[in-house]
Amino acid sequence: MTLWGGRFSGKLDPAAWILNTSLPFDQRLAAQDVRGSIAWAGAIFKAQVLTEIEHDAIVKGLFSIAEEFAQHTFVFVESDEDIHTAVERRLGELIGAAAGKLHTGRSRNDQVATDFRMWLLDTLPLLDAAIKGLQSSLITVAERNQATLMPGYTHLQRAQPVTLAHWLLSHFWALQRDRERLVDLRDRVAVLPLGCGALAGTAFPVDREALAAALGFDAPAPNSLDAVSDRDFAAEFLFCTAMLGVHLSKLSENIILFSTTEFGFIELSDAYSTGSSLMPQKKNPDMFELARGKAGTLIGLLTGLITTLKGLPSTYDKDLQEDKQPVFQATDTLLGLLPVLAGALETMTVKPEKMLAAIDANMLATDLADYLVNKGLPFREAHAAAGKAVRLALEKKISLDKLSLDEWQSIGAFESDVYQVFEPINSIEKKNAIGGTSSQSFKIQLQHAKSKI
Repeated sequence: MTLWGGRFSGKLDPAAWILNTSLPFDQRLAAQDVRGSIAWAGAIFKAQVLTEIEHDAIVKGLFSIAEEFAQHTFVFVESDEDIHTAVERRLGELIGAAAGKLHTGRSRNDQVATDFRMWLLDTLPLLDAAIKGLQSSLITVAERNQATLMPGYTHLQRAQPVTLAHWLLSHFWALQRDRERLVDLRDRVAVLPLGCGALAGTAFPVDREALAAALGFDAPAPNSLDAVSDRDFAAEFLFCTAMLGVHLSKLSENIILFSTTEFGFIELSDAYSTGSSLMPQKKNPDMFELARGKAGTLIGLLTGLITTLKGLPSTYDKDLQEDKQPVFQATDTLLGLLPVLAGALETMTVKPEKMLAAIDANMLATDLADYLVNKGLPFREAHAAAGKAVRLALEKKISLDKLSLDEWQSIGAFESDVYQVFEPINSIEKKNAIGGTSSQSFKIQLQHAKSKI
């Protein structure tokens, strides 16, 4: 039996019923729906809508339903349009007519908005913990590779030498921003719609501030019209997950490149690789390719909900039934993906000799300019002199560090100590400012990163 059938003389068309029902996905809100209903029963009891006997019976029945959901013994029936209908129907089976009083002063509009926000409040810490797990893996691998030198890249061209540890923590800080966005989002999720009714508020003297406190919200929504329609929090959550997906894709793209024969910087564990059904030699980085691909899915989920919301009139419209599935899908995607990436990173084999071999003398051209600056030359002149040295080495088809001292001195104020510039570790250790790649700077960064998890 539907919660709205009294006005109708006929039944909904079967195909329309299938389109209309939300139970296949909103049953995930079962625990939140029961918790919200228990709190609502308490609120309308204090408002003298329920007698003590009715209140006690309703609460006892709801606790029994909560246990059925926890034990996976709750039985849905064909007439359950959504999770709210299912809970109220089962409550009636357990306690009789008193169940019909539970919905007094409440609409499914404020009820579902409350359930959804409660679900997200429960989920945010789980997602935070999963991101933190990946951050911990980045720190673990970084600590092992503080002395591992590698090429740093801009435009995917070799640029300047860095340490692998420094590179790994560059991804840590992107994930930290993702966590901070989710923490900040909580304030906008923790606003209680319950007690706003369908759109105009409730006609019963419900203490909404006490109701908010009972359900773990920070405050009741200040406007009933806005409260039942507001899905900003869902769109903002999907932006956070899409941004997280972009960061995971960036990390994955690098790992995919670094694991190729052309780079050879790392080798992934067999536990996180797949093979080819045709080519026996293949070892594919599928976990990271999937992460890269899922970024597109996460961006699409955000785009879909934003588009749904853009043209809606005030208060509740059935379009808003489309709000939960993208949030559920984004959450499931990330909770499944993050631990796999963490495991793949921790078990990969690093090839320090391959990374060091990829650092060529041309990558130290900036150090050449700095060398001249330290001798008193303005940077622009120093930059031009270093550029001339690079061009001369290219013309002679030799490495920059193979130029003779006479050739260096024909270019500018270079002396015999110029060859010290071509030690990559010297270049790295000069980057001592906060945020630099030197060992001293990295130790500060590492402690800062550890304090975040």
